[in-house]
Amino acid sequence: MSHAQKDQAPTSGRPLRVAYFSGTMRRGQDGVTRVLYRTIDALSAEGIESMFFSPVIPAPENAPAEMRCVPSMAFPWYPDYRIALPGYRAFETALADFSPDLLHIHSPCPLGCAAVHWGRRHGVPVVATYHTHFASYAKYYNVRALEVFGWNYLRSLYHSCRRVYVPSVPILHELASRGLEHLTFLPHGVDARIFTPRHHSARLRRALAPDGRRILLYAGRLVWEKDLRTLIDTYRVLRERRSDWTLAIAGDGPVRSELEASMPEARFLGSLSGHDLSVAYASGDIFVFPSTTETFGNVVLEAMASGLVPVCAAEGGAGGSIQSGINGYVTTPRDPDDIVRHIALLLDDAPRLARMGRAARAYARTQTWEGVFDRLFADYRRIVEEQVRTKRTAA
Repeated sequence: MSHAQKDQAPTSGRPLRVAYFSGTMRRGQDGVTRVLYRTIDALSAEGIESMFFSPVIPAPENAPAEMRCVPSMAFPWYPDYRIALPGYRAFETALADFSPDLLHIHSPCPLGCAAVHWGRRHGVPVVATYHTHFASYAKYYNVRALEVFGWNYLRSLYHSCRRVYVPSVPILHELASRGLEHLTFLPHGVDARIFTPRHHSARLRRALAPDGRRILLYAGRLVWEKDLRTLIDTYRVLRERRSDWTLAIAGDGPVRSELEASMPEARFLGSLSGHDLSVAYASGDIFVFPSTTETFGNVVLEAMASGLVPVCAAEGGAGGSIQSGINGYVTTPRDPDDIVRHIALLLDDAPRLARMGRAARAYARTQTWEGVFDRLFADYRRIVEEQVRTKRTAA
């Protein structure tokens, strides 16, 4: 059976049609968009028709799929993001013309909420991917009262979804403990041909650490909810105890200037993508990632594929790919002393560092995007077929 045949909608004789809703479609802006652009490639190969709705989209000549921009306003605290205005009137005509078999939301923002309401009104099933741990952000901006509201909102929103795909087991358990339903474990993948130790650059290593010190790497957005205050404290504790290392930071964001002032000897590489990002990973030794708010942590898997040993917090989803002591370490959340202790284990034992780097790479190579999308698209078909049977029974 061909891809096009197996993905035909059960009653229409046409390819499966899926509409996607995301807070941004600016390529490379964050981990969500990187997953979505991977999805676009897979949809095309599978013969599934798609349409994307977002407040931020690329110019038409740069869009690899059909995309529609929805009205929006600036998002507080995040100048690089916009938030869709409530309601589905802005997209209902285009969506009705597209006639989707399934809706897939990638953000619990007002756009995702509007998509859920449209799907309920028109009898179209909705699924969601739990990408962003928004409720956990409240404590980083001194609005803890919003955390309770956030969890109530998420329960209400996702209750209406046929599936909620959760990319890491720790986050799946947390969501279940908070009363969310319809949860399905579906991790993200990594392209181990793009992220590989073969991109190691002796030139970059000499530029970052001319005296041969080990390179610790952080990669990600520079925002406080990534527990970057813990990174600052880790830097200070480690600096007091030893000098055989240097810290490189790949990424950008609103708190960069504060980080530069707090970590004056760290090397800030700016926002990297494509080959430059692959080279940065492959030229490091240890990946330090203290964030406790990840739902998965794409950067952790990318670092592992590149042969780095990750040291991550044992809270949130970033440590979900790690077998502690085998292919990385998980550490006590928000505890710089524990992070430093595990980094020291690697700095003091070159054979251990090499062995765990090989194990990290071996694990990452099993986490293919092809396997992820095979599971996702098979589930799409099951949900659409269930919906068709339900409508037939009701008739």
